[in-house]
Amino acid sequence: MYRLLACVGFAPLSVVAAEATQAAPAVSSDMSGQLLQLLLGLLLVIGVIFLMAWLLRRMQQIVPRGGQVIKIVATQALGPRDRLVLVQVGGEQILLGLSPGTITSLHVMNEPVHLPDAEPASTEFAQRLMELLGKDQKDKS
Repeated sequence: MYRLLACVGFAPLSVVAAEATQAAPAVSSDMSGQLLQLLLGLLLVIGVIFLMAWLLRRMQQIVPRGGQVIKIVATQALGPRDRLVLVQVGGEQILLGLSPGTITSLHVMNEPVHLPDAEPASTEFAQRLMELLGKDQKDKS
């Protein structure tokens, strides 16, 4: 009967099992190769993205920014989303009202507004903060 099954085209179970064990390593190595190829491709794409971002930042640093003709002179918040902005364009100053979705020109200054030179920030807060941090460090020791 064994020969009859072999002649008809049915392979014995031992032959089928042997072929299955031989095919399994080939399939797993093929899958691991595809997975490795997928991982390397993903890393390559991520690397190209980071390279392009780095190049873009470098190119922006090369462009001189001293020649800007539009400068923000002062801002004043009116609410959580509304503010006044004094903008200098060339020799002219314009007061703008900014709100969500709109920018409105409120006034064009006849004479430019000169802001007093800003005084250096007081170091009292920084000194007090350092004292407190120093005390905390001593308490933890």
